[in-house]
Amino acid sequence: MLKWFKRDKGSGGPDFSTVDSQEKAEELHRQGVLHKLLLMPAEFGGAEIPQNVVFVPEWVVEEKAHIDLGIIRPLIEEGTVRRYFAAPEYEGKSFIPSSLRIVASGPGQFEASIAILGKVLKQT
Repeated sequence: MLKWFKRDKGSGGPDFSTVDSQEKAEELHRQGVLHKLLLMPAEFGGAEIPQNVVFVPEWVVEEKAHIDLGIIRPLIEEGTVRRYFAAPEYEGKSFIPSSLRIVASGPGQFEASIAILGKVLKQT
């Protein structure tokens, strides 16, 4: 079992700073450490293509699904929002996002951010 991550002593969470390539992220995915996440969810028409996939801890998949399906989908269904955008933010050379920013808009507006690791996690 290959490991390219360690515990971050500052926050107690994982430190994925050494996961600096897709190959390393995919290996951790095969090991069950990381999970694939579609930035544009399949429920909104997103496809599993490289530009739409990031690798994250399992709890992030669950949190994003809660936001997308529990909050944004009802806003779409009632016509409050029509546009959707989700973007990863990174620290250093890590291939694992430090946070995800989610915006649904037009004509209304909803924004959320999921702090995953690194400096952004320590600020929350």
